Amino acid sequence: MENSASTDGGLRERKRAATRAAITVVARQLTAERGLHGYTVEEVCERTDISRRTFFNYFPTKEDAILGHVDDEIPAEVLEEFVAGGRSSPPGEISPTLFRDLVRLSLKLSEHMAASEEETRQLIGVVKKEPQLILRIIGVTEKREAQFARDVALREGVPPEHPVVQMAVVLLGTIARKSSMAYFSDGNTRPYQELLLENISAASQLFSQPFDQPGPADPKGRP
Repeated sequence: MENSASTDGGLRERKRAATRAAITVVARQLTAERGLHGYTVEEVCERTDISRRTFFNYFPTKEDAILGHVDDEIPAEVLEEFVAGGRSSPPGEISPTLFRDLVRLSLKLSEHMAASEEETRQLIGVVKKEPQLILRIIGVTEKREAQFARDVALREGVPPEHPVVQMAVVLLGTIARKSSMAYFSDGNTRPYQELLLENISAASQLFSQPFDQPGPADPKGRP
């Protein structure tokens, strides 16, 4: 019975995710064609075969529909595998495989991104057409990073405010954005994963260098 309930719950969530994704695809298409104010929520509902009530169950505004849902950022099975990777370490201690597993997670997410590349290009086009969405994107990015910090903290058995957790989120987020900017730039011919690994390798080389922590500052300003 438990397995059946779990299966039913997983199926419902997949259907919900599919509906969310369909709404986002249509909202982006219409925005790219007509601009943010050139269509109605009812048109999105008609194209996705849902009711107006269903639309607002998923997204409070058209802008939110365009940007997508935070729960769709990382596939559930990929996240579960990442979190499970920290079980061998005592809670409260940073696992010795965290960096390796973060790299693996980034590569798996890059495969997910490749599958939705056209959607990403479409979002870039939408933002160029409606630059006011940039502020919304910043807000969504902050929410997604906060959620990722909670996921990493759950894996490691530490608070989300732990400095290693926060640095992991900032570093991986920055590398992913830099790699994406290079990948989607005009004239680029290099695969996204190649750009991603190059940037991760550069960061790893930098942070593997010896670091001598400075002593306390002299109150009189002397070195």
